Amino acid sequence: MKDKHLGLPPERKRRNGQGNVPPECERRKTQGEISPEQKTYLKNLRKRKIFVHSGRIGILVLLVGLWELLADVGVIDPFITGSPSRIAACIASLVRDGSIWKHVGVTVLETLLGFFLAVFSGTIVALLLWWSEGAQKILEPYLVVLNALPKIALGPLIIIWFGTGYKAIVVMTVLVGLIVAIMNMLSAFSATDKNKILLLKSLGASKLQILTKLVIPASRAAFMNMLKICLGLAWIGSIMGEYIVSKAGLGYLIVYGGQVFKLDLVMSAVLILCFLAAAMYFIIHLVEVRLSRKK
Repeated sequence: MKDKHLGLPPERKRRNGQGNVPPECERRKTQGEISPEQKTYLKNLRKRKIFVHSGRIGILVLLVGLWELLADVGVIDPFITGSPSRIAACIASLVRDGSIWKHVGVTVLETLLGFFLAVFSGTIVALLLWWSEGAQKILEPYLVVLNALPKIALGPLIIIWFGTGYKAIVVMTVLVGLIVAIMNMLSAFSATDKNKILLLKSLGASKLQILTKLVIPASRAAFMNMLKICLGLAWIGSIMGEYIVSKAGLGYLIVYGGQVFKLDLVMSAVLILCFLAAAMYFIIHLVEVRLSRKK
């Protein structure tokens, strides 16, 4: 028996999703409402998010409170370990005299400059190595060796070659992240689906078209992960460079505080570094979320 409106059998109509639809569901669909099951699911999802965030904040408050309590009762020596109250007072003092902004600005500038140079240069080199399979096979052992090399060992050479200014610190920052950026992006480019590459070749696509239409878009997630990795390495490189040679910066404050036994200053600089690194990581995460929504 066929439906008199569409000319389809009832079973075909049900199979196509057009039959036996409850009127209540149709009304909700047209009015944009959600079902009670969906409401329950969203409510549970919000509860889980609140639980996770509350747990994170609770652990932080517990650790800070325990640290302060142990320092107050004398279980730990606040001169050696510091305490939250002493660190807060030290940061407030640095803010009042305005010296902290100079040190923060110097370190952030060195970190960002080294980060962008490492990411840009590493991505370009990875593209060139993907383009030339011969060059990739020739240079691969050198990349592995350079990646394993402790960059701090190059400190004396960097000072001799680039001097004792900010240039040496930026070079150190670039060196720490460059090889990692190259190897991560090269692995991402090489992991592109071979069948899709063959399909594009069979359709007459050039190597440049394969690169721009398939390889680069397929490596977007790997690129975002590489940004997160290189950001952490950029902080390592800039602070390591400031340990070796610097007259300003958070790394300089850490070294100076350790030399004169101002451990509150050391802990304050480390805490500020944590906040800055977390803020930059959060910015990259927001960019990643925005791009994933546009996908």
